[in-house]
Amino acid sequence: MRLSEWRGRAPSKDSVAPKVMAVVETALVILGAERDPDCWVAWGDDPAVRYLIFAPTPSGLVQLSVRVNVAGEGPRSGGKIVRWARVQLGELGVELQGGHRLVSFQVETQVLNGADESADRIAAFAQALFAAVDGRMATPAPASKASAARPRSGAKPKPAASAAARGTAKPGRAITAR
Repeated sequence: MRLSEWRGRAPSKDSVAPKVMAVVETALVILGAERDPDCWVAWGDDPAVRYLIFAPTPSGLVQLSVRVNVAGEGPRSGGKIVRWARVQLGELGVELQGGHRLVSFQVETQVLNGADESADRIAAFAQALFAAVDGRMATPAPASKASAARPRSGAKPKPAASAAARGTAKPGRAITAR
């Protein structure tokens, strides 16, 4: 999810005020992220006071701590890039029950928990981080089984794969291309 989308979901509008976002965007750019990066915002207990942003970059994971209003100074942000080889990621755990999804994932010291739509966003963020640590691009998962199984309109159905492509050829039998 982009930072601009997080702004729309902020639990406190003061925490994403223009003065705060100017400091946040500047810090993100200096650390190698975009002004509006794909990221995760950990709002914490009091998002009107402080929160944490994780943003993946080619160099590593940006970890940006935001203080909304420091007395006498205004908003402040401080951050660092954690190189991919040093990023601490936990397991991505999922529990399904009655059509609901619960997900738990740990990145650095933050535990991300969520249900249903939030669980989907956490899982997508976790998959993107796993891919980055492995040095590959994340591939977005289909939105749902129904959309993945349903062919696009006008699309021709794909021919069935050969036994060799499926890996089901019997040993000792030659496979010839037709």
